[in-house]
Amino acid sequence: MVPAPVPSTVEGDEPALIVLVSNGPGELSTWVRPLARLLHRRLALRPLVPGASLGLRLVLVPCPNATGSEHRVASAWGLFDQVLPARRFWPLLLQPRRHGSWPRHGVVVFLGGDQFWTVLLSARLGYRHLTYAEWVARWPRWNDRVALMGPAAAARLRPRWRDRSWEVGDLMADLSEASRSDEPLAGGPWVALLPGSKRAKLQVGVPFLLETADRLAALRPGCRFLLPLAPTTTVAELQALAGAANPVARHYGAGVPLRQGNRLITPAGTEILLCEQHPAHGSLSQCSLALTTVGANTAELGALGVPMIVLVPTQHLQVMQAWDGWLGLVARLPLLRRLIGVALTAWRLRHRGFLAWPNISAGRLVVPERVGAIEPAAIAAEAADWLDHPTRLAAMAEDLRSLRGRPGAVAALADLVAELLPAGAVQRPPG
Repeated sequence: MVPAPVPSTVEGDEPALIVLVSNGPGELSTWVRPLARLLHRRLALRPLVPGASLGLRLVLVPCPNATGSEHRVASAWGLFDQVLPARRFWPLLLQPRRHGSWPRHGVVVFLGGDQFWTVLLSARLGYRHLTYAEWVARWPRWNDRVALMGPAAAARLRPRWRDRSWEVGDLMADLSEASRSDEPLAGGPWVALLPGSKRAKLQVGVPFLLETADRLAALRPGCRFLLPLAPTTTVAELQALAGAANPVARHYGAGVPLRQGNRLITPAGTEILLCEQHPAHGSLSQCSLALTTVGANTAELGALGVPMIVLVPTQHLQVMQAWDGWLGLVARLPLLRRLIGVALTAWRLRHRGFLAWPNISAGRLVVPERVGAIEPAAIAAEAADWLDHPTRLAAMAEDLRSLRGRPGAVAALADLVAELLPAGAVQRPPG
Protein backbone atom coordinates (compact mmCIF):
# COMPACT_ATOMS: atom_id res chain seq x y z
CA MET A 1 0.00 0.00 0.00
CA VAL A 2 1.29 3.45 -0.97
CA PRO A 3 0.51 6.63 1.00
CA ALA A 4 -2.16 8.87 -0.46
CA PRO A 5 -0.76 11.49 -2.87
CA VAL A 6 -0.16 14.95 -1.50
CA PRO A 7 -2.79 17.28 -3.02
CA SER A 8 -1.44 19.56 -5.74
CA THR A 9 -2.85 22.89 -6.89
CA VAL A 10 -0.61 23.04 -9.97
CA GLU A 11 -2.10 22.33 -13.37
CA GLY A 12 -0.61 21.92 -16.81
CA ASP A 13 3.06 21.43 -17.49
CA GLU A 14 4.47 24.19 -15.29
CA PRO A 15 8.22 23.66 -14.74
CA ALA A 16 9.28 21.82 -11.60
CA LEU A 17 12.45 20.32 -10.13
CA ILE A 18 13.53 17.24 -8.23
CA VAL A 19 16.54 18.24 -6.11
CA LEU A 20 18.57 15.39 -4.63
CA VAL A 21 20.80 16.43 -1.72
CA SER A 22 23.80 14.35 -0.67
CA ASN A 23 27.37 14.53 0.60
CA GLY A 24 30.03 11.83 0.16
CA PRO A 25 31.12 9.24 -2.41
CA GLY A 26 29.45 6.31 -0.65
CA GLU A 27 26.03 7.95 -0.59
CA LEU A 28 26.39 9.06 -4.20
CA SER A 29 27.07 5.57 -5.52
CA THR A 30 24.62 3.62 -3.33
CA TRP A 31 21.71 6.03 -2.82
CA VAL A 32 21.80 8.90 -5.30
CA ARG A 33 22.78 7.12 -8.50
CA PRO A 34 20.25 4.24 -8.23
CA LEU A 35 17.39 6.65 -7.44
CA ALA A 36 18.38 9.07 -10.23
CA ARG A 37 18.52 6.26 -12.79
CA LEU A 38 15.13 4.90 -11.75
CA LEU A 39 13.52 8.36 -11.83
CA HIS A 40 14.78 8.78 -15.41
CA ARG A 41 13.22 5.45 -16.38
CA ARG A 42 9.88 6.45 -14.90
CA LEU A 43 9.63 10.17 -15.65
CA ALA A 44 10.38 12.55 -18.49
CA LEU A 45 13.31 14.39 -16.92
CA ARG A 46 15.97 16.74 -18.11
CA PRO A 47 18.73 16.28 -19.18
CA LEU A 48 17.88 12.91 -20.77
CA VAL A 49 14.63 14.36 -22.16
CA PRO A 50 15.61 17.82 -23.47
CA GLY A 51 12.84 20.36 -23.09
CA ALA A 52 10.98 18.38 -20.41
CA SER A 53 9.16 20.52 -17.86
CA LEU A 54 10.68 18.49 -15.01
CA GLY A 55 14.39 18.62 -14.20
CA LEU A 56 16.67 16.56 -11.97
CA ARG A 57 19.32 18.43 -10.02
CA LEU A 58 21.96 17.45 -7.44
CA VAL A 59 23.07 19.69 -4.58
CA LEU A 60 26.06 18.61 -2.50
CA VAL A 61 26.32 19.80 1.10
CA PRO A 62 29.33 20.46 3.36
CA CYS A 63 30.64 17.28 4.96
CA PRO A 64 33.98 16.41 6.63
CA ASN A 65 33.82 12.96 5.03
CA ALA A 66 33.60 14.30 1.48
CA THR A 67 36.60 14.41 -0.84
CA GLY A 68 35.78 17.63 -2.68
CA SER A 69 35.52 15.96 -6.09
CA GLU A 70 32.04 14.45 -5.73
CA HIS A 71 30.54 17.03 -8.10
CA ARG A 72 32.86 15.93 -10.91
CA VAL A 73 31.95 12.29 -10.39
CA ALA A 74 28.21 13.01 -10.40
CA SER A 75 28.45 15.31 -13.41
CA ALA A 76 30.13 12.53 -15.41
CA TRP A 77 27.05 10.32 -14.98
CA GLY A 78 25.01 12.65 -17.20
CA LEU A 79 21.92 12.21 -15.02
CA PHE A 80 21.55 15.79 -13.74
CA ASP A 81 20.88 19.04 -15.57
CA GLN A 82 22.95 20.76 -12.87
CA VAL A 83 25.31 19.62 -10.11
CA LEU A 84 26.19 22.16 -7.43
CA PRO A 85 29.38 21.42 -5.43
CA ALA A 86 29.39 21.70 -1.64
CA ARG A 87 31.36 24.96 -1.69
CA ARG A 88 28.35 26.65 -3.33
CA PHE A 89 25.77 25.44 -0.82
CA TRP A 90 25.79 28.50 1.45
CA PRO A 91 25.82 30.97 -1.46
CA LEU A 92 22.89 28.99 -2.89
CA LEU A 93 20.89 29.50 0.31
CA LEU A 94 21.64 33.22 0.29
CA GLN A 95 21.00 33.93 -3.40
CA PRO A 96 19.45 30.98 -5.25
CA ARG A 97 18.93 32.88 -8.51
CA ARG A 98 22.67 33.33 -8.90
CA HIS A 99 23.06 29.57 -9.03
CA GLY A 100 20.59 28.55 -11.70
CA SER A 101 16.93 28.78 -12.55
CA TRP A 102 14.68 27.53 -9.76
CA PRO A 103 11.00 27.14 -10.73
CA ARG A 104 8.28 27.77 -8.19
CA HIS A 105 7.54 24.10 -7.58
CA GLY A 106 9.77 21.20 -6.69
CA VAL A 107 10.80 18.49 -4.24
CA VAL A 108 13.98 18.38 -2.15
CA VAL A 109 15.11 14.84 -1.27
CA PHE A 110 17.61 14.16 1.51
CA LEU A 111 20.06 11.37 0.61
CA GLY A 112 23.04 11.98 2.86
CA GLY A 113 24.78 14.57 4.99
CA ASP A 114 23.14 16.59 7.74
CA GLN A 115 19.35 16.44 7.51
CA PHE A 116 19.10 20.07 8.60
CA TRP A 117 20.68 21.25 5.34
CA THR A 118 17.64 19.99 3.41
CA VAL A 119 15.33 21.66 5.91
CA LEU A 120 17.02 24.96 5.10
CA LEU A 121 17.13 24.37 1.35
CA SER A 122 13.50 23.28 0.98
CA ALA A 123 12.36 26.25 3.07
CA ARG A 124 14.49 28.67 1.06
CA LEU A 125 13.23 27.37 -2.28
CA GLY A 126 9.65 26.83 -1.10
CA TYR A 127 9.78 23.21 -2.22
CA ARG A 128 8.26 20.09 -0.70
CA HIS A 129 10.60 18.01 1.39
CA LEU A 130 11.31 14.28 1.60
CA THR A 131 13.90 12.71 3.92
CA TYR A 132 15.29 9.18 3.64
CA ALA A 133 15.98 8.32 7.29
CA GLU A 134 18.40 5.45 7.77
CA TRP A 135 18.32 5.46 11.58
CA VAL A 136 16.42 8.55 12.74
CA ALA A 137 14.30 11.30 11.18
CA ARG A 138 15.55 14.41 12.95
CA TRP A 139 13.20 17.04 11.54
CA PRO A 140 9.88 15.33 10.67
CA ARG A 141 7.94 18.53 11.42
CA TRP A 142 9.39 20.13 8.28
CA ASN A 143 8.98 17.10 6.02
CA ASP A 144 6.06 16.37 3.74
CA ARG A 145 7.15 12.75 3.66
CA VAL A 146 9.64 10.70 5.70
CA ALA A 147 10.95 7.53 4.06
CA LEU A 148 12.16 5.19 6.81
CA MET A 149 14.75 2.48 6.28
CA GLY A 150 13.23 0.04 8.74
CA PRO A 151 11.61 -0.61 12.12
CA ALA A 152 14.48 0.96 14.08
CA ALA A 153 13.92 4.33 12.42
CA ALA A 154 10.15 3.94 12.71
CA ALA A 155 10.37 3.25 16.44
CA ARG A 156 12.22 6.53 17.01
CA LEU A 157 9.57 8.59 15.23
CA ARG A 158 6.94 10.20 17.45
CA PRO A 159 3.37 8.99 16.84
CA ARG A 160 2.23 12.47 15.77
CA TRP A 161 4.42 12.21 12.63
CA ARG A 162 3.51 8.64 11.64
CA ASP A 163 0.88 9.78 9.13
CA ARG A 164 3.59 11.36 6.95
CA SER A 165 6.08 8.49 7.20
CA TRP A 166 6.47 5.32 5.19
CA GLU A 167 8.81 2.39 5.69
CA VAL A 168 10.49 1.82 2.31
CA GLY A 169 13.36 -0.47 3.27
CA ASP A 170 17.12 -0.35 2.88
CA LEU A 171 18.34 1.32 -0.31
CA MET A 172 21.45 -0.85 -0.07
CA ALA A 173 19.33 -3.99 -0.49
CA ASP A 174 18.86 -3.20 -4.18
CA LEU A 175 22.60 -3.34 -4.86
CA SER A 176 22.54 -7.12 -5.19
CA GLU A 177 19.95 -6.87 -7.96
CA ALA A 178 22.14 -4.42 -9.89
CA SER A 179 25.41 -6.27 -9.31
CA ARG A 180 25.00 -9.00 -11.88
CA SER A 181 28.03 -8.82 -14.16
CA ASP A 182 28.23 -9.92 -17.77
CA GLU A 183 32.02 -10.23 -17.38
CA PRO A 184 32.84 -12.95 -14.84
CA LEU A 185 36.23 -12.84 -13.17
CA ALA A 186 38.38 -15.75 -14.31
CA GLY A 187 40.06 -18.10 -11.88
CA GLY A 188 40.27 -17.25 -8.24
CA PRO A 189 39.75 -17.00 -5.41
CA TRP A 190 39.56 -13.22 -5.74
CA VAL A 191 40.36 -10.83 -2.89
CA ALA A 192 39.20 -7.22 -3.15
CA LEU A 193 41.46 -4.46 -1.83
CA LEU A 194 39.62 -1.31 -0.73
CA PRO A 195 42.06 1.27 0.68
CA GLY A 196 39.44 4.05 0.87
CA SER A 197 38.58 7.14 -1.14
CA LYS A 198 39.85 10.01 1.03
CA ARG A 199 43.51 10.91 1.18
CA ALA A 200 43.74 10.37 4.96
CA LYS A 201 42.72 6.74 4.50
CA LEU A 202 44.63 6.21 1.26
CA GLN A 203 47.91 7.31 2.86
CA VAL A 204 47.70 4.30 5.14
CA GLY A 205 45.52 1.95 3.13
CA VAL A 206 47.54 1.90 -0.10
CA PRO A 207 50.97 0.86 1.25
CA PHE A 208 49.38 -1.39 3.90
CA LEU A 209 47.23 -3.32 1.43
CA LEU A 210 49.95 -3.58 -1.22
CA GLU A 211 52.25 -5.31 1.23
CA THR A 212 49.37 -7.44 2.47
CA ALA A 213 48.68 -8.54 -1.11
CA ASP A 214 52.33 -9.48 -1.61
CA ARG A 215 52.34 -11.55 1.55
CA LEU A 216 48.99 -13.20 0.81
CA ALA A 217 50.15 -14.05 -2.72
CA ALA A 218 53.19 -15.79 -1.22
CA LEU A 219 50.98 -17.79 1.17
CA ARG A 220 48.41 -18.64 -1.53
CA PRO A 221 49.97 -18.44 -5.01
CA GLY A 222 46.61 -19.00 -6.76
CA CYS A 223 45.01 -15.96 -5.09
CA ARG A 224 44.01 -13.04 -7.35
CA PHE A 225 43.46 -9.42 -6.41
CA LEU A 226 40.97 -6.77 -7.45
CA LEU A 227 41.29 -3.07 -6.65
CA PRO A 228 38.16 -1.01 -7.43
CA LEU A 229 39.37 2.52 -8.10
CA ALA A 230 37.35 5.12 -6.22
CA PRO A 231 35.97 7.77 -8.59
CA THR A 232 37.61 10.47 -6.49
CA THR A 233 41.16 9.19 -7.01
CA THR A 234 43.48 8.09 -9.83
CA VAL A 235 45.99 5.33 -10.49
CA ALA A 236 48.78 7.92 -10.46
CA GLU A 237 47.72 9.00 -6.96
CA LEU A 238 47.77 5.39 -5.74
CA GLN A 239 51.27 4.95 -7.16
CA ALA A 240 52.46 8.17 -5.51
CA LEU A 241 51.07 7.10 -2.14
CA ALA A 242 53.03 3.85 -2.38
CA GLY A 243 56.32 5.75 -2.74
CA ALA A 244 58.58 8.24 -1.01
CA ALA A 245 56.08 11.10 -1.36
CA ASN A 246 54.01 9.38 1.35
CA PRO A 247 55.86 9.26 4.71
CA VAL A 248 53.69 6.35 5.86
CA ALA A 249 54.92 4.17 2.96
CA ARG A 250 58.39 3.82 4.47
CA HIS A 251 56.89 1.55 7.13
CA TYR A 252 55.87 -0.96 4.48
CA GLY A 253 57.85 -2.98 1.99
CA ALA A 254 55.69 -3.25 -1.12
CA GLY A 255 57.19 -0.36 -3.09
CA VAL A 256 55.66 1.49 -6.03
CA PRO A 257 53.62 -0.72 -8.38
CA LEU A 258 53.85 -0.33 -12.14
CA ARG A 259 50.81 -0.02 -14.33
CA GLN A 260 50.53 -2.50 -17.19
CA GLY A 261 47.23 -2.09 -19.00
CA ASN A 262 44.43 -2.70 -16.54
CA ARG A 263 46.74 -4.09 -13.88
CA LEU A 264 49.14 -2.92 -11.21
CA ILE A 265 52.26 -5.04 -10.76
CA THR A 266 54.07 -4.71 -7.44
CA PRO A 267 57.89 -4.99 -7.32
CA ALA A 268 57.37 -8.48 -5.85
CA GLY A 269 55.40 -9.47 -8.95
CA THR A 270 51.89 -9.49 -7.47
CA GLU A 271 49.28 -8.64 -10.10
CA ILE A 272 46.31 -6.51 -9.03
CA LEU A 273 43.42 -6.07 -11.46
CA LEU A 274 42.18 -2.48 -11.59
CA CYS A 275 38.45 -1.92 -11.84
CA GLU A 276 37.90 1.64 -13.07
CA GLN A 277 34.20 1.20 -13.68
CA HIS A 278 32.13 2.84 -10.98
CA PRO A 279 30.35 1.49 -9.11
CA ALA A 280 32.23 -1.83 -9.25
CA HIS A 281 29.44 -3.91 -7.76
CA GLY A 282 29.48 -6.55 -10.50
CA SER A 283 33.15 -7.36 -9.97
CA LEU A 284 33.06 -6.97 -6.19
CA SER A 285 30.16 -9.41 -5.86
CA GLN A 286 32.38 -12.16 -7.34
CA CYS A 287 35.12 -11.78 -4.71
CA SER A 288 35.54 -14.39 -1.99
CA LEU A 289 36.90 -11.86 0.51
CA ALA A 290 37.55 -8.13 0.84
CA LEU A 291 40.18 -6.30 2.86
CA THR A 292 38.76 -2.85 3.52
CA THR A 293 38.99 0.32 5.53
CA VAL A 294 36.00 1.59 7.51
CA GLY A 295 33.33 3.68 5.83
CA ALA A 296 30.44 3.37 3.39
CA ASN A 297 32.33 0.64 1.54
CA THR A 298 31.59 -1.75 4.41
CA ALA A 299 27.87 -1.11 3.83
CA GLU A 300 28.28 -1.75 0.09
CA LEU A 301 30.18 -4.97 0.66
CA GLY A 302 27.58 -6.07 3.19
CA ALA A 303 24.75 -5.37 0.76
CA LEU A 304 26.56 -7.42 -1.89
CA GLY A 305 27.11 -10.27 0.57
CA VAL A 306 30.90 -10.11 0.26
CA PRO A 307 32.80 -11.37 3.35
CA MET A 308 35.31 -8.83 4.64
CA ILE A 309 38.01 -8.04 7.17
CA VAL A 310 37.79 -4.40 8.29
CA LEU A 311 41.16 -2.75 8.98
CA VAL A 312 42.07 0.26 11.13
CA PRO A 313 45.87 0.42 11.65
CA THR A 314 46.11 2.81 14.60
CA GLN A 315 49.89 3.16 14.44
CA HIS A 316 49.32 6.04 11.99
CA LEU A 317 46.83 8.12 13.97
CA GLN A 318 48.50 11.36 12.89
CA VAL A 319 47.05 10.94 9.40
CA MET A 320 43.82 9.13 10.32
CA GLN A 321 41.62 12.08 11.16
CA ALA A 322 38.90 11.03 8.74
CA TRP A 323 36.22 10.74 11.40
CA ASP A 324 32.79 12.31 11.10
CA GLY A 325 30.99 14.67 13.48
CA TRP A 326 32.53 17.26 15.79
CA LEU A 327 35.52 15.05 16.60
CA GLY A 328 36.66 15.16 13.01
CA LEU A 329 36.06 18.90 12.79
CA VAL A 330 38.15 19.64 15.89
CA ALA A 331 40.87 17.27 14.69
CA ARG A 332 41.21 19.41 11.57
CA LEU A 333 41.85 22.70 13.38
CA PRO A 334 45.02 24.10 11.75
CA LEU A 335 46.93 24.95 14.94
CA LEU A 336 45.87 21.99 17.05
CA ARG A 337 45.20 19.26 14.49
CA ARG A 338 48.23 17.11 15.35
CA LEU A 339 47.86 17.19 19.15
CA ILE A 340 44.08 17.23 19.44
CA GLY A 341 43.54 15.07 16.37
CA VAL A 342 45.68 12.24 17.72
CA ALA A 343 44.18 12.50 21.21
CA LEU A 344 40.57 12.53 20.00
CA THR A 345 41.09 9.73 17.52
CA ALA A 346 42.73 7.57 20.19
CA TRP A 347 39.86 8.33 22.59
CA ARG A 348 37.29 7.41 19.98
CA LEU A 349 39.01 4.12 19.20
CA ARG A 350 38.97 3.16 22.89
CA HIS A 351 35.25 3.97 23.13
CA ARG A 352 34.37 3.05 19.61
CA GLY A 353 31.79 0.27 19.66
CA PHE A 354 31.47 -1.23 16.19
CA LEU A 355 32.98 0.47 13.13
CA ALA A 356 31.76 -1.64 10.19
CA TRP A 357 28.23 -0.96 9.02
CA PRO A 358 27.11 -4.62 9.06
CA ASN A 359 28.18 -4.84 12.71
CA ILE A 360 26.52 -1.54 13.58
CA SER A 361 23.31 -2.65 11.87
CA ALA A 362 23.26 -6.07 13.55
CA GLY A 363 24.47 -4.85 16.94
CA ARG A 364 26.92 -7.75 17.00
CA LEU A 365 30.15 -8.86 15.35
CA VAL A 366 29.22 -10.13 11.88
CA VAL A 367 32.53 -9.31 10.17
CA PRO A 368 35.93 -9.12 11.90
CA GLU A 369 37.28 -5.67 12.76
CA ARG A 370 41.02 -5.42 13.24
CA VAL A 371 41.82 -2.24 15.13
CA GLY A 372 45.23 -1.47 16.60
CA ALA A 373 48.88 -1.69 15.61
CA ILE A 374 48.10 -4.38 13.04
CA GLU A 375 50.64 -5.51 10.46
CA PRO A 376 50.28 -6.80 6.87
CA ALA A 377 51.82 -10.17 7.79
CA ALA A 378 49.13 -10.88 10.38
CA ILE A 379 46.31 -9.75 8.10
CA ALA A 380 47.65 -11.83 5.20
CA ALA A 381 47.79 -14.90 7.47
CA GLU A 382 44.23 -14.29 8.65
CA ALA A 383 42.99 -13.80 5.09
CA ALA A 384 44.69 -17.00 4.00
CA ASP A 385 43.01 -18.85 6.87
CA TRP A 386 39.58 -17.57 5.79
CA LEU A 387 40.25 -18.62 2.19
CA ASP A 388 41.31 -22.07 3.41
CA HIS A 389 37.88 -22.48 5.01
CA PRO A 390 35.25 -21.67 2.36
CA THR A 391 32.40 -22.90 4.57
CA ARG A 392 33.24 -20.16 7.09
CA LEU A 393 33.28 -17.58 4.30
CA ALA A 394 29.93 -18.87 3.05
CA ALA A 395 28.48 -18.54 6.55
CA MET A 396 29.68 -14.93 6.80
CA ALA A 397 28.21 -14.16 3.37
CA GLU A 398 24.87 -15.67 4.38
CA ASP A 399 24.91 -13.66 7.62
CA LEU A 400 25.46 -10.49 5.58
CA ARG A 401 22.63 -11.35 3.20
CA SER A 402 20.27 -11.91 6.13
CA LEU A 403 20.87 -8.30 7.24
CA ARG A 404 20.18 -6.85 3.81
CA GLY A 405 16.40 -6.84 3.71
CA ARG A 406 14.21 -7.21 0.65
CA PRO A 407 14.91 -5.30 -2.58
CA GLY A 408 12.48 -2.60 -3.66
CA ALA A 409 13.46 0.39 -1.52
CA VAL A 410 14.62 2.48 -4.49
CA ALA A 411 11.29 1.94 -6.26
CA ALA A 412 9.33 2.78 -3.10
CA LEU A 413 11.34 5.98 -2.63
CA ALA A 414 10.78 6.94 -6.27
CA ASP A 415 7.02 6.50 -5.67
CA LEU A 416 7.15 8.98 -2.80
CA VAL A 417 9.10 11.50 -4.88
CA ALA A 418 6.53 11.30 -7.69
CA GLU A 419 3.64 11.80 -5.24
CA LEU A 420 5.12 15.08 -4.05
CA LEU A 421 5.44 16.48 -7.56
CA PRO A 422 2.85 18.70 -9.22
CA ALA A 423 0.44 16.55 -11.19
CA GLY A 424 1.21 18.30 -14.46
CA ALA A 425 4.92 17.63 -14.14
CA VAL A 426 4.60 13.84 -13.91
CA GLN A 427 4.97 12.55 -17.45
CA ARG A 428 6.33 9.31 -18.81
CA PRO A 429 9.60 9.42 -20.77
CA PRO A 430 9.27 8.90 -24.55
CA GLY A 431 9.61 5.38 -25.87
